[in-house]
Amino acid sequence: MKRIVLIRHGQSAWNLENRFTGWTNVDLTENGVNEAVKAGKTLKEQGFTFDIAYTSFLKRAVKTLNNVLDQMDLDWIPVEKSWRLNEKHYGDLQGLNKAETAKQYGDEQVKIWRRSYDVAPNPIPDTDERSATKDPRYASYVPDCEIPRTESLKDCIERALPYWKSVIFPQLKKVDNIVVVAHGNSLRGIIKFLKGISDQDIISLNLPTAVPYCFEFDEKTFKLTNDYFVGDPEEIKKLQEAVANQGKAK
Repeated sequence: MKRIVLIRHGQSAWNLENRFTGWTNVDLTENGVNEAVKAGKTLKEQGFTFDIAYTSFLKRAVKTLNNVLDQMDLDWIPVEKSWRLNEKHYGDLQGLNKAETAKQYGDEQVKIWRRSYDVAPNPIPDTDERSATKDPRYASYVPDCEIPRTESLKDCIERALPYWKSVIFPQLKKVDNIVVVAHGNSLRGIIKFLKGISDQDIISLNLPTAVPYCFEFDEKTFKLTNDYFVGDPEEIKKLQEAVANQGKAK
């Protein structure tokens, strides 16, 4: 059996403040660190191990991965970082409070911006200090034409999926266990692909922070055979509901 575990980063400062984060390089909260530690302990207790790890360029994902591996005594395994695993770019919404935005534009519009397949927020201008074009992470490694100014989930998938197909998934031919720590939308895109979820149904998929999601594959055919969250089902259900409610006006 081959396994790939996907983990959304732990709670970030802007998760706590209910803000659209996107490519903004926000750090973990103390609770986010604790969530990552708990994820690592749970995985170790359940007998998981990993041979290689992947994460994004954003510190909330990198630090989550570091804490998970630390708890599993796997600090030594190879780690590869890619901007292609970054969160969906939220354009000019980045930094705005989701509930306040819902009051202004309505719950349904915010749900579309957050969860729809092919609707992107308004782009952020290159002159805006929040623009990723000004960030050395991307200016040094990513062609300007590939740095997003805004993204829909479809755009995010088109950025992340080639990396999944050409780099991450082929590693299963060499190793048995992989962990990917990334973001709600980049991971939703991968899950959509793996499970064949429709453009409409992907709207209702909510990933809680720092809850491992395991995918098992046949070791000969590499076809998906099983998928499940690792942890207490009732607790995970409540966490998913909390994610779903983030974009509603208070």
